[in-house]
Amino acid sequence: MSTPSPHAIRTQVAIIGAGPAGLLLSQLLHLQGIESIVLESRSRDAIEGTIKAGILEQGTIDLMNAIGAGERMMKEGFVHEGIRLRFDGREERIDFPELTGGRKVMIYAQHEVIKDLVQVRLDTGADIRFEVSEVSVHELGGTRPQVRFRDRDGVLRRIDCDFIAGCDGTQGVSRPSIPAGELSIYERLYPFGWFGILCKAPPSSDELIYAHHERGFVLVSTRSPEVQRMYFQCDPTDKVENWSDDRIWAEFNARLGSRDGWKLQEGPIFHKVIVGMRSQVVEPMRYGRLFLAGDAAHVVPPTGAKGLNLAAADVRVLARALTHYYATGRTDLLDGYSDTALKRIWKAQRFSWWMTSMLHTFPGADAFQRRVQIAELDYVTGSRAAATALAENYVGLPFDGL
Repeated sequence: MSTPSPHAIRTQVAIIGAGPAGLLLSQLLHLQGIESIVLESRSRDAIEGTIKAGILEQGTIDLMNAIGAGERMMKEGFVHEGIRLRFDGREERIDFPELTGGRKVMIYAQHEVIKDLVQVRLDTGADIRFEVSEVSVHELGGTRPQVRFRDRDGVLRRIDCDFIAGCDGTQGVSRPSIPAGELSIYERLYPFGWFGILCKAPPSSDELIYAHHERGFVLVSTRSPEVQRMYFQCDPTDKVENWSDDRIWAEFNARLGSRDGWKLQEGPIFHKVIVGMRSQVVEPMRYGRLFLAGDAAHVVPPTGAKGLNLAAADVRVLARALTHYYATGRTDLLDGYSDTALKRIWKAQRFSWWMTSMLHTFPGADAFQRRVQIAELDYVTGSRAAATALAENYVGLPFDGL
């Protein structure tokens, strides 16, 4: 029995993945009159309910506002004008606005960003297809690529398009669809993970605390006035069930002790997770008419808070290139997409690697290495030039020429 021919649909850009990269790209293209269809394997409830932390750079905040998706973010997000570095029994502050000409960051969870982007897209009549399966890409080397999929009603469909944007992360179909040998993969695996919790408690600090301790790194963050997000460095092979609430709080307090009488605010823990740590970049971020963006092209450790922001930067570059193509017929910006995006990506990778290396305790580290880390933190907090370098990277490097 022959396989039925899939029902054909036509659009300009097919976007695989309804994460921040895919949704942002769809909205940016819509504002330029460019049609797109977004495919997502999960349900709307699933993508909006997957809990992920989020620190938004100044440029990402500005972008959300510019595309009409920032209203709730501006009401509910927490603007932070600095971070606190805790090490060697003391705490020092990095003042972002003073060091960067007024730039700041905002604490606003990634799943909240997704909620806002889904809503703004649907309000404009966007074609977002949730719960699709059997997604595959075809004819990438020609001028009429295709995406085939089965919709949630079980109907086989085919999208005929001009371009495909692979925004479907590390486990998606986009990157594996590129022929072997076409990509170079650069990767570093870290010998530790993060044990993360959400708890019901008032804030322990008005700004994020990054703490270096011989027992391991700690991050103290906030989600809302009632809910706090915190992490401590752990063995990536550890199990959540090995950690009782009492043991978790004892570990946080052991690593966060200071000489000024500061006290960690504790409360009922309602979410626990272990997050692995790695850095990865694939080059180039394009094959034929398929363009990779976001986690499909790169992964950063969470220490530098760059993941979501790099996704936003990628699609900003890609949307500009596609807009240029449809306005002029020229492909120069599309041809330069990978090189342009990778310049920013590698700077973010460097910063994330540096923050991770400075703050974490590495297996087998001796007293010499620990003292070098303390000296590095002392220099960063004691030198205006070094503090400025940290602040500039944390709030986000400028988008030169964009």
